[in-house]
Amino acid sequence: MFRFGNPEYLWLFIAMPLLLAIYILLNIKKRKDVQKMGVLSMLKTMMPEMSLKRSYLKFWLIFATLCFGIILIARPQFGTRAEVVERDGIELVIAIDVSNSMMARDVSPNRLARAKQILSRLIDIRSNDRIALIVFAGEAFVQMPLTSDTQSARIFLNTIDTNLVPIQGTAIGQAINLGINSFSSDRDVSRAIIIITDGEDHEGGAIEAAQEAARAGIMVSVVGIGTPEGAPVPISEYSNNFMTDNEGNIVVTRLNEQMCIEIAQAGGGFYVQADNTNTALRTLESQLDELETSTVAGLSYSEYGEKFPLFAWIVFILLFVEILIFDKKNRLFRNIRLFK
Repeated sequence: MFRFGNPEYLWLFIAMPLLLAIYILLNIKKRKDVQKMGVLSMLKTMMPEMSLKRSYLKFWLIFATLCFGIILIARPQFGTRAEVVERDGIELVIAIDVSNSMMARDVSPNRLARAKQILSRLIDIRSNDRIALIVFAGEAFVQMPLTSDTQSARIFLNTIDTNLVPIQGTAIGQAINLGINSFSSDRDVSRAIIIITDGEDHEGGAIEAAQEAARAGIMVSVVGIGTPEGAPVPISEYSNNFMTDNEGNIVVTRLNEQMCIEIAQAGGGFYVQADNTNTALRTLESQLDELETSTVAGLSYSEYGEKFPLFAWIVFILLFVEILIFDKKNRLFRNIRLFK
């Protein structure tokens, strides 16, 4: 992994175009001042030792030195060692519904966006846990396997949308079965599955899957997204046109709370409705805190190696070359025309 130790110094790059503009203006002024003394071509024959190309090269060397110098003081760093880090936490599988009905706007900004907001905060809060992400609609897929790397979890979370699963439906049972198989073989750690869904177009088999999970010692809880009153399903995220049925009627999707409650009861977990407040997040946090934590291990970049020596050498070489280049041609190397 790559990062800057002092990224605030990168703002100095804003001054580089200004420096370039000043240099160009000074060169124009210098050329005009020289032309006041006579014809430029004649002046060059009178001053054979002068070389404008050398002065240009010296400037660009200094310009490059400043650029690399800014990177140098920003302290570029690379993750040099991945270590097994032990933390007290649980194993958590989060399955999120990505069916088209999750685009309904009965919660703000829409059901899927609200679900991702809750997930993002949950990942921050449960930083000691190992987390896996599953997406489902008519089918279920593992979006991210079990990991303690919260940075990766955020990256995968940002990629979740309704296009991930082309088959429509709400295969909660399949998502639970996939979640059961996503845990590690460690039986001493507490395990939980959280289903985030509106419960529309339930495919069946969810109650049985939740009961199987409970028998395996896995708590299954459900977060209901939406409202019982429902809302139309937009054709796309920002569209004001809505889906219609075969008769031309606007399709209205409603939260199936009864089904969500039954799944949570079968899985020995809890049900909470997510609205525009933080109630669902607080409930999730308090309920998960009641689970017994144990030591879980995961990979983490524990050290970042400083890479400034590389850029320091580049700066040194550029400055050294700039010093060796004179505005005037050296008499000893007059016949060598590197800047012809």
